[in-house]
Amino acid sequence: MSVTTLSSRELNQDIGRAKKAALKGPVFITDRGKPAHVLLSITEYQRITGQRRSIVEALSMPGLADIEFDPQRANIHSRTVDLS
Repeated sequence: MSVTTLSSRELNQDIGRAKKAALKGPVFITDRGKPAHVLLSITEYQRITGQRRSIVEALSMPGLADIEFDPQRANIHSRTVDLS
């Protein structure tokens, strides 16, 4: 994992460079020479925060509307419970 440091001006001039660097590690963005922000890839952010993609997010992604999904209906039967 590599750490990259960019000034705010460098970030504004070449956002593509910052995005590529974020795939390899955190990108520290400085304001007047002091670290002010950190740019991370979404994968790294989710790893750090422990967030996972929900099934709703996964199924609402663009391009998935063409996928057929017709699962079999579950057969769930109730039964009596003996509480004695």
